[in-house]
Amino acid sequence: MESDPLLVSGERSWCVDPDFSNQDRQQKARTGSYSSIASSGEARGPISEEPNGTVDENLYVNQAVVFIEDAIQYRSIDHRVDQNSLQLYRWYYADLCQWILNLTIFVNLALAFVEEPSSLTATSDVRYRAAAWEPPCGLTESVEGVTFLLFIVDLSVKSYLFGWTEFMKNKWLLGYLLVLAVSITDWTVSLCLMCREGVRIRRLLRPFFLLQNSSLMKKTLKCIKRTLPEMGSVLLLLALHLCLFTMFGMLLFAHAKGSKVDDEWLRYFRNLPDSLTSLLVLLTTANNPDVMIPAYSFHRLYSLFFIIFTVIGSLILMNLLTAIIYNQFRGYLMKSVQASLLRRRLGIRAAFEVLSFYREISSGGRDQAACVDSETFIKVLEKVKMDGYCKLAIIAQAKRVSGVIPAEIFQKLFDELDKDPIRQHPPRPVYQSRCLQILQIIGSHRYFDYLGNVVALANLISICVVLMVDAEKSGGDRDDFFLGAINCFFILYYVLEMALKVFSLGIKNYISYPSNIFDGILTFILLVLEIATFAIYSFPHPGWKPDVQGLMSLWEMVRLVNMFIVFRFLRIIPNMKVMALVAGTVLDLVKNLRAFAGILVVVYYVFAIIGIDLFKGVIPNPRNTSSFDEGSSNESLLCGSYEQLEYWPNNFDDFAAALVTLWNVMVVNNWQVFLEAYARYSSPWSKLYFVAWWIVSSVIWVNLFVALILENFIHKWDRSYRNSEALSPSQQVEYHMTVQLMFRGNLEEPTDEELLERLHHHPHLHLSR
Repeated sequence: MESDPLLVSGERSWCVDPDFSNQDRQQKARTGSYSSIASSGEARGPISEEPNGTVDENLYVNQAVVFIEDAIQYRSIDHRVDQNSLQLYRWYYADLCQWILNLTIFVNLALAFVEEPSSLTATSDVRYRAAAWEPPCGLTESVEGVTFLLFIVDLSVKSYLFGWTEFMKNKWLLGYLLVLAVSITDWTVSLCLMCREGVRIRRLLRPFFLLQNSSLMKKTLKCIKRTLPEMGSVLLLLALHLCLFTMFGMLLFAHAKGSKVDDEWLRYFRNLPDSLTSLLVLLTTANNPDVMIPAYSFHRLYSLFFIIFTVIGSLILMNLLTAIIYNQFRGYLMKSVQASLLRRRLGIRAAFEVLSFYREISSGGRDQAACVDSETFIKVLEKVKMDGYCKLAIIAQAKRVSGVIPAEIFQKLFDELDKDPIRQHPPRPVYQSRCLQILQIIGSHRYFDYLGNVVALANLISICVVLMVDAEKSGGDRDDFFLGAINCFFILYYVLEMALKVFSLGIKNYISYPSNIFDGILTFILLVLEIATFAIYSFPHPGWKPDVQGLMSLWEMVRLVNMFIVFRFLRIIPNMKVMALVAGTVLDLVKNLRAFAGILVVVYYVFAIIGIDLFKGVIPNPRNTSSFDEGSSNESLLCGSYEQLEYWPNNFDDFAAALVTLWNVMVVNNWQVFLEAYARYSSPWSKLYFVAWWIVSSVIWVNLFVALILENFIHKWDRSYRNSEALSPSQQVEYHMTVQLMFRGNLEEPTDEELLERLHHHPHLHLSR
């Protein structure tokens, strides 16, 4: 149901036969011309009337319900619309079925941690890693077989709901079928060979199941695909820049016996692969200034070569690549969001046409105007699965419309879907006593919150001072009295502050603010920890150094309390506008980053599996080699080498270790160490694997992530200043911006002609209007 909407130009008339008369129209209404047709295009026959000749209201209501739910979720409406298919469709998109499907995908992907080579060891360090438990043959294969059965059911349901004609047009469904067939074949081969096959192709195909199940991930992937040509031009320019400076460097630092600059040639420019690798790493500044020190020590002018290379490559071309990705990706993402808007408007218009046609045939075709009965619309809306506040708002507006709802108003009713929920706080309690009223004013005043922030800051500063004083002291010399007394005082204030706020606002009003919930939970935890400390070690007093009792020592208990106090200091964020804006951007990224995170998971998964197949076991255990000496130190090893830095846990011997290794390479700090080590232990061609990973992860994905951050922050910044006068300070940071709302002001509303023309090409729906 994730096929992109197709816009076809044409006239507004969208009936099968545009020249029918009004008499024919009424005749078609009586005979049930509104029908669901088979994917082959042949009519199934009238389904809009019951055997006694009355109109089947449930069919039209259910169709409208499904179309509205499609609009809410930005799904395509090009699916079967007969009664049985609608029941199957709603069952498929029910929370339970989608949860089972998501769990199946998760289990299928998670098998890589358990199957051979297993990641079930405490450490990935080849020196200390124990023998991992390997599951017996058939255990993980059985679980994988169950997931394949569920995927077959999923594909079968989708293919039925689409129809065979639409199924053959959908590349993702065809890919789903192909990947599933190859995976089952490879799974069968594994069982036949008793799990002794060398390569398991299906492991590389597992991420496809995650991709095909997410419409937003497909859109993001399409945006990345369309952005690649523009990125390719800059990458080609980077490659040219790298090659030219490589040749120039090899000429500049040529081998010359007896010359002091020969150290530069020996370490970094000995041959073409080493020269390319040295400058490629310098492009990421990971080996700066190490790569230029030998030549720079000989003559200061040699530094110009490396400075010019870094300025052109790192500061100009790499940042130009970021700018191009931001510009192109923003445009393509906005087009994708435009398509989502069209899906929403199309689903709503389809629901309107279905209900208006039902009204026409139920009234015998007497009313020629296209409209919907408000009572029928409310009946439909009560069955729709949507947010409660949206449903109540739409129903309230529909009740204010007398009698019938025309198309324009019908569409505007669903504008509530694009609005942010308005947070309404319960009323505060009313006290009769003047003293209680004054106390309530104090507890609910914003200056009381400011005082709480000042106290939290003072608490944090006091903890820092005590920790600095006791930093060099051992546990026996440390006096816990001061820190314990400080904590006792501040926690007492936090408890009184919470109690006063609950008294002033009321418990329901108090918990209606997320910041109060955050403060309340942490205050309760701090109170419980402090009471436990007093119960075990008594009250703080000079020389407070009792022996360890229970699970934790006194210092550990106090340290745990301090950790929560430091965490509680985050309460100041909502009260600082710029900081709240940045924090809101981070929260929105977490909420809207599922597509990007999913694609990153796919890339990590594929490269980790390839890395295991290529480099499993290539890093030897130094304890098993003759060159390893138990008494040797890092001083005898080459400085900056894999062995000297003790990078032994970074390997591809299991899936979890491969993921961490890929992360360390993506960060590009010291990634030249991995290039050199794996070239030495396996093959010089291994550098291609790591360079490909650097381009995909660090160059492409990280720049896309930066583009999303910039887009989100810029829109949130502009919106915060536009609303600064209209909203109160407490409301200015309480809105949430989805990807659709981010571009809402730049989107174009589809016209009626576009919507009707698109409905005219629906593969399973025909309306005789």
